[in-house]
Amino acid sequence: MLIDFRNTNTVWASILVETLTRLGLTTAVLCPGSRSTPLTVAFAQHSQVEAIPILDERSAAFFALGVARKSGLPVALVCTSGTAGANFYPAIIEARESRIPLLILTADRPPELRDCHSGQTIDQVKLYGNYPNWQTELAVPSLEIGMLRYLRQTVIHAWERSRFPTPGAVHLNCPFRDPLAPIPDPAATRLQSQFQADDFFGAVTPASVHPSSPVSGQTIPYSDWQACDRGLIIAGLAQPQNPKAYCHAVAQLSQTLNFPLLAEGLSPLRNYANLNPYLISTYDLILRNRRLAQQLTPTIVIQIGELPTSKELRAWLNTYQPQRWIIDPCDHNLDALHGKTTHLRISIEEIGQWLTTNNKKDMAVGAGLTDNVVDKTDNRTTPTPIEEQGKTVSQQNPHYLQKWCDAETQVRAAVDQTMAEMTQLFEGKAAWILSQCLPTGTPLFIANSMPVRDVEFFWSPGNTEIQPWFNRGANGIDGTLSTALGIAHRNQSAVMLTGDLALLHDTNGFLFKNKLIGHLTIILINNNGGGIFEMLPISDFEPPFEEFFATPQHIDFRQLCLSYRVEHQRIESWQQLQQLLSSLPSKGIRVLEIPTNRKTDATWRKNHLGSFVVKEP
Repeated sequence: MLIDFRNTNTVWASILVETLTRLGLTTAVLCPGSRSTPLTVAFAQHSQVEAIPILDERSAAFFALGVARKSGLPVALVCTSGTAGANFYPAIIEARESRIPLLILTADRPPELRDCHSGQTIDQVKLYGNYPNWQTELAVPSLEIGMLRYLRQTVIHAWERSRFPTPGAVHLNCPFRDPLAPIPDPAATRLQSQFQADDFFGAVTPASVHPSSPVSGQTIPYSDWQACDRGLIIAGLAQPQNPKAYCHAVAQLSQTLNFPLLAEGLSPLRNYANLNPYLISTYDLILRNRRLAQQLTPTIVIQIGELPTSKELRAWLNTYQPQRWIIDPCDHNLDALHGKTTHLRISIEEIGQWLTTNNKKDMAVGAGLTDNVVDKTDNRTTPTPIEEQGKTVSQQNPHYLQKWCDAETQVRAAVDQTMAEMTQLFEGKAAWILSQCLPTGTPLFIANSMPVRDVEFFWSPGNTEIQPWFNRGANGIDGTLSTALGIAHRNQSAVMLTGDLALLHDTNGFLFKNKLIGHLTIILINNNGGGIFEMLPISDFEPPFEEFFATPQHIDFRQLCLSYRVEHQRIESWQQLQQLLSSLPSKGIRVLEIPTNRKTDATWRKNHLGSFVVKEP
């Protein structure tokens, strides 16, 4: 399909869609409505676009967010006029905060039908405040060639602004006059004989990645890092398009500088553990030993991306105020602690390339460098005899690094032993089980509130190459299921770890079941309420705690799944869960419900998270 010459609106909408496809668009999510008819028809009939209809606008927006998050390319999101577009708002906020490209196309009535009670009409100009990267209202459709060129170039600019310099949402408000349906109009038919498509679209090509400033000894303080014997790397939230390249670059910097690497569970680093023997996964638990936390105080910190979720880590950094450099190419302020911080607007991959080019150290990350031996049968890391005595580092490495590695070995072993011996259905063990038994490379979406924290506490390092996904931009629970479905669509079989409230907040996502190409297994931690509030001081005040904060819903999830025709199984033991996860289905959605006790689990955390701390001689 090139241009639909049936009438003015079809010409306009088809030029918009053709321009987007030539730029690289492959997916459009379409919400039903009348005013958006020209856009819906243009996307639906284009052979190179997967046009996906979704009833609920909020669910549609988060599904589009999931697809864009996975692919790294903008997804078009279309709705009719009125309040429909307002339901996109939460996903647009998340897109900005998480740096996800989206193209928001809200259909609208023309100017003469606004502010006169014409029906289904609100002020949609700048509807999303400052959250889009860029926003404008398109002109009312016209057949004049100059206006068609304006449309083409505006769409090109919108595509670029959704991706550069920092990905995010772009909003185009699109007014249409009647007729909205593709009713033939002789004026549009006459344009067909004059329109030269090859010439008109000749310069529309996929945009290349904008080059950043070259990395050099002047753009990064490498000599300062190299001279420091108490340096630390903290790698926080990360959803890289190429997780192996990301992990390789982080490991390269860590081993070049001999800095320990504190690796958040919400990144792929723990799942490529063979790349780096200096990986620390239990930092939150280690830092609960106040004496040891003081001994481990760094002089400098290299922060890669956003900080991990851990309150213990953030409080520790805030107390000791080390010099920090933040490595991230975006233009956001990533220093929530307001410390002695310098932002380096470059990527860790660029630094890795610079290290390789400059031969800073002769090493081959992941190729015999570490003391780990990879067990090829299950992609786990098998310790060599030297590791069984503790995590050993080379003699040239500083005492500071050795102290971190010794602490990691001790605490990691204590956590793993505790989890392995636990038989009760403690919700934190679900995260540990997933780190042990998911198939290689499984896409895993992790819901907010307690699941993201349990992953940080308990996720065990290995070589599973699992890619964690999450919505930690605004940290809300809205759109949880829909985002996970966007990740799972046209992907290998995926898993979502969620609590009951997060799932209930987005059950309309189940309506996508018959459109899903792929599979999603939902691990549902059903503690009948908001477990995270049990960890807060307000939990000691009853009333009003249970009714207004924990908010138990008393839902029968078997019946809920039955109404959506979704498979449901209740988990009675960890062995049953492991068996169901060892080989994932290829189609559909299933819910594996783990019933837990919210108050018992909160008490366990309060009593045991501090017990894993390093016991000094």
